[in-house]
Amino acid sequence: MNSSRRRLLQSALLGGGAAALSSCDRTISAFSSLMGQNVPPHLAVCDGAEIDPEFHLLSRAAFGPWPGDVARVKEMGRDKWIEQQLDHESINDAACELRAHRFDALYVHPGEAYNWKKPALHESITRHAMLRAIYSQRQLFEVMVEFWGDHLNIDLEKGDCVYFKPADDRDVIRKHALGNFRDLIRASATSPAMLVYLDGRSNKVTKDKPVPNENYARELLELHTLGVHGGYTQDDVRAAARCLSGWTVNLLKDRQGTLKAKLKGGLGGIFSMFSQPSRGVSFFSVDNHDDGEKKVLGVTIPAGGGEDDLERLVDIVCAHPSTARFIATKLCRRFVSYDSPETLVTRVAAEFTKTRGDIKSLLRVILKSDEFIASRGVLLKRPYRFVVSALRATGADTQANAPVTEWLHRMGQPLFQFPTPDGYPDNEKAWVGSLFWRWNFALALAGGSLDGATVDFQGLRRSLGAPHEASAPEFTTQFFSHFAGRRPSAEEIEAVRSVGHDADMLGIMLASPAFQRC
Repeated sequence: MNSSRRRLLQSALLGGGAAALSSCDRTISAFSSLMGQNVPPHLAVCDGAEIDPEFHLLSRAAFGPWPGDVARVKEMGRDKWIEQQLDHESINDAACELRAHRFDALYVHPGEAYNWKKPALHESITRHAMLRAIYSQRQLFEVMVEFWGDHLNIDLEKGDCVYFKPADDRDVIRKHALGNFRDLIRASATSPAMLVYLDGRSNKVTKDKPVPNENYARELLELHTLGVHGGYTQDDVRAAARCLSGWTVNLLKDRQGTLKAKLKGGLGGIFSMFSQPSRGVSFFSVDNHDDGEKKVLGVTIPAGGGEDDLERLVDIVCAHPSTARFIATKLCRRFVSYDSPETLVTRVAAEFTKTRGDIKSLLRVILKSDEFIASRGVLLKRPYRFVVSALRATGADTQANAPVTEWLHRMGQPLFQFPTPDGYPDNEKAWVGSLFWRWNFALALAGGSLDGATVDFQGLRRSLGAPHEASAPEFTTQFFSHFAGRRPSAEEIEAVRSVGHDADMLGIMLASPAFQRC
């Protein structure tokens, strides 16, 4: 939907004001339900003693199963579901689009984002990401969007990053999330958001400033490609920075400063000012580039390459064996276990080299591996996955407004706000301190006291075939199995039944260790 049609729809539905906005939200929710984004009338649950393989697949390759998803995967088969998810553009995602494609600021040219205030941009990109994670049928794609967003982390709080991150999310992360790794790194290297965040825009080599800014070059090698133990040296960092010198981006203050300088230069100066790229566009300045010979990781880049030095650099670092292993390890850590299985890492790294970084091929190796199936229930959900999976498991209705997203702040994972370039950590130790807030979120969602999110608990009970007594043993087992993907133990049944009240039972289930892990 283009921006004019979107505004027309909003105008027709809203009319203006908070009450109208609430009316629009209700209309979107109603249409989404009509398009099948609801809890089906009948739900079959997993009754095995171990976590169901299809449930496990949806817990890792998706943000947890939506009610009815496990049965659909069983019907179509695991391999077919994986292939369908890898061909994400073929999946009809209209119901999700209705909720997520309403933030005009996320679809404009980077320079035009200055027309919005920072808090509005921040809210838009956060809500947009969360709505897609909750409601998209393209679940594996959204999981990879989160993965690459961490890998190429950009903190909205630094400088003008908030104005450029929407375009980075759209044109770098989402465009290449299931594409080619080399293309992803190339796009990130000249992304206005990355040029601002890691100071690439200040990387200028001139007679007056012969030493390049090494910030982005170091992170390119250490975090984005080879890894901290990838075998590069300080000389490689310096040579990489020289390759990258001259790439920059115009900011608002740049344009204002340029105007004053060029006016002093007469007509020629004014003409050159207007010939520069517009605000928010990254570009190459040959006058600020070190065009001498360089040597990176043992490969010589001849003098005179100009802006093609960037292409040569990206080719070198993305083809390096350390990059293949580093990316394979990170993917296995995210999808399989914190202690990435050596056998699987080796196979994934080999696939990276063979396919030259084809991301879909790497995921096929991981998701179809014995190591993946054997890793059921060993990862602690990070706060974002926990919140999204809880909303999905209950079939919740939300527009991801502030009362919902604020819980991520309390749990320690507000979106796009990790202050260092390595992104939010993938280890259990980093997140055990958030358990108190997780329990409170679970009880608030279950008890109906979470503003901005509602759960049709009675509808969920009916779909699970609940008897009149909610705490009856057979229903307790059904209820637990829906959320955990396996039959509960005697101790787990007793813990759930002991609370007595429907809402409390739901809250205890969402707060349980069985749901906290995936």
